[in-house]
Amino acid sequence: MLQEFTQTFLLLVTGLFPIINPPASAMIVLTMIPDATPAERTELAWRITTNSFAILLGSLLIGAYVLSFFGISIPVLRVAGGVIIATAGWNLLQKPDEDESEEAAQLKARPHTGSLASKAFYPLTMPLTVGPGSISVAIALGTGSPRGGPAPGHFAGVAAALVILCASIYVCVRFAGDLERLLGNIGTKITMRLFAFVIFCIGMQLLWNGLSELLRSIHPS
Repeated sequence: MLQEFTQTFLLLVTGLFPIINPPASAMIVLTMIPDATPAERTELAWRITTNSFAILLGSLLIGAYVLSFFGISIPVLRVAGGVIIATAGWNLLQKPDEDESEEAAQLKARPHTGSLASKAFYPLTMPLTVGPGSISVAIALGTGSPRGGPAPGHFAGVAAALVILCASIYVCVRFAGDLERLLGNIGTKITMRLFAFVIFCIGMQLLWNGLSELLRSIHPS
């Protein structure tokens, strides 16, 4: 049981954490809610965390069955997710520092409470925090679940990994404003550019992984 728990826990955390990238996601969320109060940011962090937990759990448990029902393969999902993530990273890299995003402008123009609640799932949770890349990875990892009957160690590993991942999302989103104040205006802009480049690279890697699998299926060695 301990071996199953350890293998499952490490596989999920190491496979999903770089894709979710909570610090980068939190900084991007911060740019869309720059004037949120600490109380509003706390509520928003909780909403994003619970939404992320539900999406990841659903992807791990039934994602493969949903894809099978619609006839979508894992490589195709990775290609689609890679394109979306790479495009988002590229747009963030090219975005002028002085321009406000449309989402941020809308949030500033309206009362925070209703506006933040309505955007907690889209776009702040999906695709900014848990997007196509992390969903496709979660589905791919879920297809490797043990099929020899109930495995308590596996289920415990899944639960522990999701708790750690979602806790990191909550902490990063909740305290992103404190990090911004610590880094300062210039430091925040530099950090955002670095994270945008990382997101772009993750998207390209995911795209390449999907394309490689599709090419191998066409021309098997």
